[in-house]
Amino acid sequence: MQHSHHSHAQHMQQFKNRFFVSLTLTIPILLLSEMIQTWLNLTWIQIPFQKEVLFLLSLVTYLYGGWPFLKGLVQEIRAHQPGMMTLVGTAISVAFFYSAATVFVIAGRDFFWELATLIDVMLLGHWIEAKSVLGASMALEELVKVMPTTAHLMENGKIVDVSVSQLKKENIVFIRPGEKIPSDGIVVEGESFVNEALLTGESKPVHKEANFKVIGGAINGEGVLKVRIEKTGEATYLSQVIKLVRQAQESKSKTQDLANRAAALLFYVAFAVGIITYSVWFLLGNPDFALERSVTVLVIACPHALGLAIPLVVALSTSITAKSGILIRDRRAFEMVKDVDTVVFDKTGTLTFGKFGVSDLVSFISEDELLRLTASVELNSEHIIAKAIVDYAKERELLEFSQAKEFKAIPGKGAYGKIGKKEVYVGSPNLLNEMKIEANNAKIKELQEQGKTVVFTIADGKLAGAFALSDKIRTESHEAVDKLKQNGITVYMLTGDSEEVARWVAKELAIDDYFAQVLPDKKAEKIKILKEKGYRVAMIGDGINDAPALVTADVGIAIGAGTDVAIESADIILVRNDPRDVPRAIDLSQKTYSKMVQNLWWASGYNIVAIPLAAGILYNIGIILSPAIGAIVMSLSTVIVALNSQTLRRYEPKTAEFKEKHVTTDPVCGMKLEPETAYSKLELEGYVLYFCSQRCEEEFKKNPKKYMAKLGKKEQKEHEHHH
Repeated sequence: MQHSHHSHAQHMQQFKNRFFVSLTLTIPILLLSEMIQTWLNLTWIQIPFQKEVLFLLSLVTYLYGGWPFLKGLVQEIRAHQPGMMTLVGTAISVAFFYSAATVFVIAGRDFFWELATLIDVMLLGHWIEAKSVLGASMALEELVKVMPTTAHLMENGKIVDVSVSQLKKENIVFIRPGEKIPSDGIVVEGESFVNEALLTGESKPVHKEANFKVIGGAINGEGVLKVRIEKTGEATYLSQVIKLVRQAQESKSKTQDLANRAAALLFYVAFAVGIITYSVWFLLGNPDFALERSVTVLVIACPHALGLAIPLVVALSTSITAKSGILIRDRRAFEMVKDVDTVVFDKTGTLTFGKFGVSDLVSFISEDELLRLTASVELNSEHIIAKAIVDYAKERELLEFSQAKEFKAIPGKGAYGKIGKKEVYVGSPNLLNEMKIEANNAKIKELQEQGKTVVFTIADGKLAGAFALSDKIRTESHEAVDKLKQNGITVYMLTGDSEEVARWVAKELAIDDYFAQVLPDKKAEKIKILKEKGYRVAMIGDGINDAPALVTADVGIAIGAGTDVAIESADIILVRNDPRDVPRAIDLSQKTYSKMVQNLWWASGYNIVAIPLAAGILYNIGIILSPAIGAIVMSLSTVIVALNSQTLRRYEPKTAEFKEKHVTTDPVCGMKLEPETAYSKLELEGYVLYFCSQRCEEEFKKNPKKYMAKLGKKEQKEHEHHH
């Protein structure tokens, strides 16, 4: 990595040094050139052997300033692949040798000042390019420089300050408020909000507590954390990201191939037009003019900006995507994303949380009483359903419940317990059948048809209510699917779940179609089916059990990879577990490609007009293009390409200070919530509102104005996060 970095820096310095030497030599060349003297009324400047001095100054400029292009020309010709350097090398060689001939052999106007300014423009452009590529490469590496150099290591109950390089796996470090996390690890104690914006693109501070992963370089908020180190050195998230960015920048781009082909085509066209120009004017009886015009064609055809068109965009886009939490493993795949017309999401953990929880509640008594009775019985059970119900009940902070007496488990059916004087049963439909109780309720029937697990509570022989449990859909999934469909992309879903569950999730998210009950090893087959129908498919999964499908798809995207960026099966890695990053990645791909194509046109499009004018096609009506004007137009196209590339920066993630009001009481029912335990959240009018259930969220959406008006200061608990 350091060697690559060093060679980039050397490359930039070489062009910089050559540029300033050539620029210094250009000043006397300009002052001694006959045409410049005439333009600026400097004809009084005359020295002995003026033409010979001009020749010597130009020789040094040609050999020293033009060396990178001459060397590149030889390499490309040897490889039988004429391209950018062939064009540049040919242009400056033709200009120099023609001008030298006017000094010693033939009569004619020399091109010495055009040669010098041409080399200056070329070197300046390559210096800018090298600097831009190096700058983009270093953008993420700059983070390494601001990484903490020391860490508070906990040894035998004491805190010892050590160098970060001394940290080893399993070490426990102490992180105070405002400090940077020294290396990747897992929180073992403490709670805080951590700012990961520079690393993952996540603009909001992320809540961390025990068993949560943290990334080295992230800034700790107000809490104190104890972290167990999991990765050090090259294995850390930041090192992996830098490695991926370098790989992506060095990997060949399809559009880069197009630029090289364009340069080769332009070389052949310029060479052919140069020969035709000379032949035509020579046959018309004007050999000196014929030579001057053919030389002008070859000098003007050199599209220096073509060399900048792609590298600048590649460097910028790779840096921007990495800062946005979108890591590109393969440039070609990233360019291919723009053409995707079908996106296939894995369901569990991608569109949904991948966690079992209470999604709906049907109550025939007061909700608080139903929750109190049910949770009191389920407190005794270790079953996943029981735990989910107890966790749901605990969200009601003011709700009091305790373990039931005379608890007993009823195998395959549920549990029984006594709460006060009430006899309470909690269990499956089998329990209802055994107790000969009917649940004739449309809502319960609908929940069962959705494939949700429904658990019933019976108090004193009567049905008190029912709980529906399922994998919760992410709030962000709705927005992601909507955005993709707005862009004309067909959305599919793959899941190993039942037909009922798949149908419900697909309906909720308005997904076009789905594949249900698909085993992990059969997912790739479904992708093949879509590809055989002629679709260009992107597969979105977690990169583990979805690996075969990710590889089979035209583009494989691993979502929610977090700190595990080294996922071999994916072309693109999305750090955050946010489905909205999928349309964002497609959008960035389209904008990047569009910028590349624009640059190619700006870089070489002017030749469509310049070459015929340089050849003298409009000579009879007094219009002719001189090498001087050609050099100005060419340098202008270089500036336009550089500026056009910089407009990509508008898509960099915003990391400005922000303030958000987190209303931590459900605006509908008034239940107190914590952001991480809420059923869902909604951003509206500068507020982040949290809801305890789907029912409350739906109620709010029916009449948001009503509830927004009720939000008074007494009902709010505001957290202002500064970033």
